[in-house]
Amino acid sequence: MGKRHASAERPVPVLIVGAGPVGSTLALELAHHGVAGLLVERHGAPSPHPKMDFVNGRSMELFRRLGVADEIRAGGVPAGHSFNFQWFRSFAEPPVDEWTHPSVDEAFAHIARTNDGTAPLEPYQRLPGNVLEELLRRRAGEQPLVELRTSTAFRELTRLPDGTLTATLTDMATGEEYQVQAQYVVGCDGAGSAVRRGTGIAMPTVGPETDHCDVYFRSTDPRLRPYGRYFLGISAGGATLVSRDEKDTWTAFFPELDDTDFERDPIGVLSRRLGTDITVEEVLKVTRWRGRMRVAERYREGRVFLAGDAAHEFYPMGGHGANTGLGDAVDLGWKLAGVLRGWGGPALLESYEAERRPVALFNREMCFNLLEVWQRFPQLAAAGAPPSHLAGYLAQERYQIENTGIHFGYRYSSSPLVLAEQTDTGEAPPTWRWTGITPSTWPGSRAPSVRLPDGTPLLDRLSRGFTLVDFSGKELGRDAARAADKRGIPLDVLAVDDPHTRGVWERSLVLVRPDQHIAWRGETPPADWSEVLDPVSGNMTEGRRP
Repeated sequence: MGKRHASAERPVPVLIVGAGPVGSTLALELAHHGVAGLLVERHGAPSPHPKMDFVNGRSMELFRRLGVADEIRAGGVPAGHSFNFQWFRSFAEPPVDEWTHPSVDEAFAHIARTNDGTAPLEPYQRLPGNVLEELLRRRAGEQPLVELRTSTAFRELTRLPDGTLTATLTDMATGEEYQVQAQYVVGCDGAGSAVRRGTGIAMPTVGPETDHCDVYFRSTDPRLRPYGRYFLGISAGGATLVSRDEKDTWTAFFPELDDTDFERDPIGVLSRRLGTDITVEEVLKVTRWRGRMRVAERYREGRVFLAGDAAHEFYPMGGHGANTGLGDAVDLGWKLAGVLRGWGGPALLESYEAERRPVALFNREMCFNLLEVWQRFPQLAAAGAPPSHLAGYLAQERYQIENTGIHFGYRYSSSPLVLAEQTDTGEAPPTWRWTGITPSTWPGSRAPSVRLPDGTPLLDRLSRGFTLVDFSGKELGRDAARAADKRGIPLDVLAVDDPHTRGVWERSLVLVRPDQHIAWRGETPPADWSEVLDPVSGNMTEGRRP
């Protein structure tokens, strides 16, 4: 793509460094709200290495808002394949236990039977991370408001007296260095983020760091599936097999030991770890990586923000890393758009860290929880625990695979944008369950998914901006639209005449943010809508808290 030089450029509203899934999603979110972005990526093409392989249901709901959910499903593992973990002492003998989870088809069937808010609007989707990266990058590049520059490396940032940022970039094809000015910069450039290093924000590691090897390969050897299909096959020898496409593409990862002869014979090392010799048609890539858990101490330095792996880094178990980052992108995207379009106040951007960093800290601990099982299983087997004991231990941990509550249950309870009801009802906050969704419109929660009488999901009826859902039948929300219009805040009033949905949504008036989280609710309108609209748009430093 052609490069324009600083003398020919006006400052861009947002410079996004890194066009992986998180950076491309941020660009799509900004465009969704009518804001332009410059998306730069040092590599010329998406990585051939899959990296992530699981998009959770909440991320799929957010992608549905952006109009890309169907394309993601079309590029992923077919919906009929279940989501199973098989645990082996050795691939030469039957698994000691299997954790099962419904396929996407089965999950959609459950959603069709369920209309009480306990089901998501979208289930998960398996697909290789490089497929997701290519799809999102292409969709971002097709947006008129997004300029995508690949083979472009970020070097450094300087700040002008007026707060504008100047980024030094390098055209990797020519080696030419040039500068771009931006109002805001977001580092989506991975765990080794150059943007984060430039801010001086620390990212301390919690717990041990371990080195791992990856082998990405193609094989049709039936010994890889000796007892049926699975998503993950975990061997007590220390190797985990990931079925990437349910055909012939695999990734294996395992801890690196001192005696690992990895470069010379990666498949031989893998065979020993699996406990059976396998044949491979093609080795696509071998890599090393360091496993660690860390969350940045801050998500912001002035007009510079961090998102995705630049802000938090987890082990791959549980799919928390990429999905946490996708949530970051949507949260930050609509808030940057609000400020740049003039209706959002300073607390809008201040709320980004207040909302997303606690989610990352919680998900880090949930990842530790599953990682402990991954580490303990081979240790127990090596200690001589009989298969019955291994099976009993793993049976107690089966709840780990049904972690819907982690993906859907986070609540922005400490956010300055989230308001309590004006009248204290004495109601307790909703319970949190690991294995399911507790439907609630408690402020800060994700709005429950319910189908209206005509079959339309209520979440699909929400606008791109704020939506005041009015169940009153008395047009109690009509003054909110006028008040919002005076402030330039995008807000639509959606009247819903359905007692069932009203029961699930709990109040006559529910104000939903652009990211489908609840900003405020009440049985009656406030005496003055500015008491609600100013805080939720970031125009009050201190809003009422739930």
